[in-house]
Amino acid sequence: MRKQAVTGLTELSPPTFEDVLRARVRISPYLRPTPAYRWPGIDRLTGAQVWVKHENHQPVGAFKVRGGVNLVSQLSADERRRGVVTASTGNHGQSIAYASRLFGVAAVICAPESANPVKVEAIRDLGAEVVLQGRNFDEARTNAARLAEERGHRYISSGDEPLLIAGVGTHTLELFEEHPEIDVVIVPIGGGSGAAGSCIVKRAMKPQARVIGVQSERAPSAYRSWKARTPVDAPNETLAEGLQTGMPFELPQRILGDLLDDFVLVSDDELLRATSAMLLHTRNLVEPAGAAALAAAVMLRDSLAGANVAIICSGGNISPAQLAQVVRLAAPGGDVG
Repeated sequence: MRKQAVTGLTELSPPTFEDVLRARVRISPYLRPTPAYRWPGIDRLTGAQVWVKHENHQPVGAFKVRGGVNLVSQLSADERRRGVVTASTGNHGQSIAYASRLFGVAAVICAPESANPVKVEAIRDLGAEVVLQGRNFDEARTNAARLAEERGHRYISSGDEPLLIAGVGTHTLELFEEHPEIDVVIVPIGGGSGAAGSCIVKRAMKPQARVIGVQSERAPSAYRSWKARTPVDAPNETLAEGLQTGMPFELPQRILGDLLDDFVLVSDDELLRATSAMLLHTRNLVEPAGAAALAAAVMLRDSLAGANVAIICSGGNISPAQLAQVVRLAAPGGDVG
């Protein structure tokens, strides 16, 4: 039996393309559009014409900040006074911490005890309180909901928030405006907000294009839920903390069920090889979740041959332990491709 969701939210309406356009106006004073670069080595690995959308160039090193700025900018005066609390494995937490500092809001970020130390330190540097409790993201979600009730904070779900989805959808808005020739967008999925935003934008700007989601086979709850068209819990054991979700989010799943064109799983080994490939071929440090779209493109090489493909490099906040694994693969004789 599936556990009851911790958000306590009534059914939410999905954001529209107009909401994404409004989000761009709100975030533009604080965040610049990120580059989409072509890299010959990535083209060779995938057999396609590939644009890498470098969300790792965001001020917190991840795409989530788009949604955080959009949401926190719209809090009511009472919500700002009460402060906010959310759960995160790192990048969403940095997003809320960054946006809260911009708008003078107190923020509490609940993370699992094993959270990426690079991300935890960055959240604290942004002025947020960090509570490390629980074995994984789903236990951190439960802790955040408890603190919201006890302290009176405004609870921010990392998935079931229309303003977050509209905000992160601006990365695909930028892609299609700059490169209307793109046929396929590949998006990493943890909770699913990024892919949901991409789907909303694709439907409005280029309906014939395809959005493909990718998740780790060691944390496949969003994938299984999309396949079954009903919420499915799953083990949550991937090394890529940006893809860790054992319980699916309702609102992104509703959007993905209607609009996502395909969904694939990759192994954690494939994520590490793709991270190494990004280091070698783009000279960018990315985290394993940020390389997930490349891992999927390599796996789908035959079906993508000759296509114009965009991959969302969702984040670059790699831990020292992960980097050590990646460097070993990137060394002469390593298995990168």
